Amino acid sequence: ILENRTHYPVTKVRRDAMKIGFIGAGKVGFSLGKYFADNNQEITGYYSEFEKDAIEAAEFTNSKVYRNQKDLVKDSEMLFVTVPDGVIEKVWNQVKTYDVSGKIICHASGALSSEVFSDISELKGFGFSIHPLFAVSDKYNSYKELSGSYFTIEGSEQKINVVKSFLEKMGNNVCIISKNDKVKYHASAAIASNLVVGLISLSERLLTECGFDEKSAHEALAPIIKGNVNHIINDGVTKALTGPIERNDITTVKKHLEILDDNDKEIYKKLSLEVVNVAEKKNKDRDYSKIKETLK
Repeated sequence: ILENRTHYPVTKVRRDAMKIGFIGAGKVGFSLGKYFADNNQEITGYYSEFEKDAIEAAEFTNSKVYRNQKDLVKDSEMLFVTVPDGVIEKVWNQVKTYDVSGKIICHASGALSSEVFSDISELKGFGFSIHPLFAVSDKYNSYKELSGSYFTIEGSEQKINVVKSFLEKMGNNVCIISKNDKVKYHASAAIASNLVVGLISLSERLLTECGFDEKSAHEALAPIIKGNVNHIINDGVTKALTGPIERNDITTVKKHLEILDDNDKEIYKKLSLEVVNVAEKKNKDRDYSKIKETLK
């Protein structure tokens, strides 16, 4: 096993650095490890069922490859279980057979809470879910964008401020949420990320039905997508809103509904009702009751 390779610059470790280990060496493990290392934290190393992945991650973060979980747990103050959601509990059931007293054990799932770490209080450890509100898509490059991401955390009250401070010292905004809100939180992230992809796919398909080929449909929509997203980011959703619903143009909305098939019509109606809520905030003097009746 190759350890402590020097292909990547070695960063100076902070005096108050946390010793952080990772079980799992996929995109999230890669990205968080590199991000923490670049912020002068001490990465102890990686263990993975797929040793090749652990070697790559260790090289990327100038850390060690571990051949067993027990040694990694022993050497780490904070341990991230960065494996697929469906495997986290299985990994924890192995990890909790070791000495986790005083250890901060984390996962990075958006949907699961810290409750997946069963019995951790009795074992005198501290369980957390720590999730960057960001789509990690590339294991070698996504870490570069984590500095601008919000992190949400929930878990042990005894160490919640320690974990919050740990992230804030790297310049991140942090929001503490309840374990009961994790699924709703994850739904929000999915709507802003995955479901937007679905909406743009629908929009592109409608253009192809008008005579565009797939490439030209994609290119034609790019400016309006970019402009809308930039306006939302810079000015907020209320100021960014335009279009027939905002104008209270019920005639155009009815025409849209007439040409859409049943499935697309339902998507249009449900989303349009949410748009009406935004429009009512923007134009408090307008009566949107008739357009709401049409959409319902």
